Parts: sequence; structure tokens; C-alpha cells
Amino acid sequence: MRFVAANLLRAKRRTFLTVFSIAISLFLFCTLRTVLTSFEASLRASDASRLVVRHGASLVFPLPLSYRERLKQVSGVTGVTYGNWFGGYYQDPKNHFAQFAMDTRTFLDLFPECVLPPAEAEAFRAERTACIVGRSLARKYGWKIGDQVPIIGTIFPGEWMFTLRGVYEGRSKDVDENTLFFHWDYLNESLPEVRRSQVGVYWLRIARADLAAAVSDRVDALFENSPQPTKTETEKAFQAGFISMIGNIQLLLAIIGSAIVFAIMLVTINTMMMAARERTTEIAVLKTLGFGDGLILRLVGAEALVLSLLGGILGCGLAAVVFHESDFTAGGFFPNFRVLPGTVVQGLLLASLMGILSGIVPSFQAARLRIAAALRKVA
Repeated sequence: MRFVAANLLRAKRRTFLTVFSIAISLFLFCTLRTVLTSFEASLRASDASRLVVRHGASLVFPLPLSYRERLKQVSGVTGVTYGNWFGGYYQDPKNHFAQFAMDTRTFLDLFPECVLPPAEAEAFRAERTACIVGRSLARKYGWKIGDQVPIIGTIFPGEWMFTLRGVYEGRSKDVDENTLFFHWDYLNESLPEVRRSQVGVYWLRIARADLAAAVSDRVDALFENSPQPTKTETEKAFQAGFISMIGNIQLLLAIIGSAIVFAIMLVTINTMMMAARERTTEIAVLKTLGFGDGLILRLVGAEALVLSLLGGILGCGLAAVVFHESDFTAGGFFPNFRVLPGTVVQGLLLASLMGILSGIVPSFQAARLRIAAALRKVA
């Protein structure tokens, strides 16, 4: 190992640049992979016993509040809540995160993954201008219980002032903790008459997950001939619909990531071949001293592997630390943007593969080197 380290430190600038290049490629790999896992987090957090009801034509069209009572009567439905996407920002347009106006009487019952202390839940329900936020969002802006939170509306213009009465925690790490919830009634009564009593989305709790298809059909059949028909689907399908709106992002990111890694691997192969050629005389001397072909092959291969692993550890570690400490959410677009341990493991395995592939050619060249030919070439 000391021999490998000495060879790597011989050309410090080249070693540093190679490690840095590999680190950048693995940092980008972790970033692109985390984009996918953040999308998948919303799917993993979806409840199989929860359905989403929206307007049949498009999500931008609302549904009447009067649908609530009719939805409660549908066979298989055990709970109903509703809400509107608010769309606003805190202090600066760059400070964007999800905000929902929800029916506070039923919201927490249908979303048990948002864990809120009973006293805070009661305070939230009791105050018209109260709001609750996720733990990550409260930590990001330093909010405490009792703070005034002004939100500038975009879909619903004006400055809306909320009093923070609770901070919820996700039951699992996949639950979004970067959202603000407030009273739907507070929003509704503040709107002009023409916009009142309109609901963006209904959520239904059903008795069993296997009833999803049947209940969905019943709901849509109930409003099939109404002026506002519905489209009912599982929460997971609803979330997947958002992801599909931006195309086959998984394929796109896979192509970009593969191109980056392949380009850096070519750089690493070239670096290792240059290093092996520069040490032709040294390798010949080692063989003269009794170093076997197998040992030479392992020494040169170890250099490539150590070089790649150093870059992999630096790149993957940097991605994990940066995105954890910065609490990056891309303006609320990726509320669960965190580098998973599995992503780090994949990055390190990829770095190992890069090291093995980049070390194959120079290792075999060094192992097959003939002493007389090497010394004659130097002379």
C-alpha cells in the first residue's frame, strides 16, 4: 500500500486533477440519482387506501364544495377531506414552498403520516388564521410556535398572515416536511363571491386498498353527466401523473449520467496508461529484483482503484453533505431532496468499476513487460 501511495504522490498535480475529475462526475451522478429518488419518495409516501378526486378535464378546474356530501355517501368511502393549492411565497419569490388550504376538521385524520402533537392540533383547528408547517420548513426559516408567517399569494393575490400553531413531523423519511397547511375556510371567506365554495382536490379514504378501482368507478359514474365531471385515481397514480408531465426524466437523466461517467472513465484510463509508460524503467527494475508478473499487475491495478475510490468518496460524500446542510428543495419542487445511503453505495460501486476498468489495460501492459525490451528502449 505504501508503494501505491508513493506512486500516486509522485505526480501530485496529475493525481489531484484526476481525483477531482472523478469526484465531480460522482457528485453529478449522486445529484441526478437523487432527483429520481426525490420523485420516487412521493410515490413511496402515497397511501394505497387514499384516492384523489379532481376535475375530469384538468387539475386547474375546481369542483363544487357540494360534492363533499355526495362523496361521503359512496359505498366504500370512510372519510373525505378537501383542499386547494395556494401558490405563494414567503418574503421573496425565491422562497417558494408548497402551501395548501385544507379542511382542518378532517385533514389530519386522512393524513396520519403528518404527526402533530394533540395540543398543537387542537390549537391549529381552533384558530381561523392558524397554520402548521413541516419540521424541515420550520428549521429552514427559524420559525417557532406563535410566529407570524406572512405569505404573498399568487393564485390568490394579496398578503396573507398566518400564525404558526404547530410543527408536524413525517412518520417516515419519505413524508414531505416542507409544506404549510392552513384553514380552507379562511381562504374561502376571503374570496370574491364568484370564487367561493370551490375545491381544488378531494381526498377519499377507503375501507380497503383493493377497493380502489371499484370506488373510483363509482365516484366518476356519480358525476359523469354533471357540468363538473371527476377523475378519481389512487394517490400514487395521481403523484405519478405529475412526474410524467415532464416526460421520461428517468431515461434522460440516465443518458446524461452515463455520458458523464464514461467521459471521466476515459480520462482516468488515459491517466493510468501515461503513468505506467512513465515508469517503464521502474517496472523493469522491479521485475529484475524478483517482482512477479502477478504482483506487478496488482500494484498497477491498485493504483487505478485507489485513485477512483478517492474520487468516489470525495464526490459522494460532498453530495451527501452539501444537500443535507443546504436543505436544497429547488424552490419546493423537490421537497424530499436528500442523498440516500443507497445512492452513496451505488456511487462507490461505480467508482470501483471505473477503477477496475481504467486499470485493466495498464496493468496487463505492465505485467507483460519484458525486462530486456524495457531496458533497451530506455537505453
